[in-house]
Amino acid sequence: MKRTALLHAELSQVIASLGHGDMLVLGDAGLPIPDGPRRIDLAVARGVPRLADVLEAVLSEMQVEGIVIAGEALGDDKRLPGWYPQSLGIAPQTVSHEEFKRRTATARAMVRTGECTPYANIILVAGVSF
Repeated sequence: MKRTALLHAELSQVIASLGHGDMLVLGDAGLPIPDGPRRIDLAVARGVPRLADVLEAVLSEMQVEGIVIAGEALGDDKRLPGWYPQSLGIAPQTVSHEEFKRRTATARAMVRTGECTPYANIILVAGVSF
């Protein structure tokens, strides 16, 4: 039985159907969504919901074995952005923003948040719980 609730029923269904290695993209309001991946639009207003809030809800339901972010999301000091889940204990793979956008085309689903911070986008790679 499910113990927690996600922000959206469609997102819950996608997470339940992910297989090992499948990718789920959480993006800011400006990230282009290519044809192919399932589209889930959660944005209701500028900044609502925040990427960090959606990410926290997704991580409560999803086993993650890998993370990809655009290198441009790192500040000049090369520190991880504030929305990155430090507690997850997974070092992200960083790629160029252009490579990040190319990888989104093979994702199972893309989730659009209301986040308006540049490069606030993350690819979560599904793992297994055993």
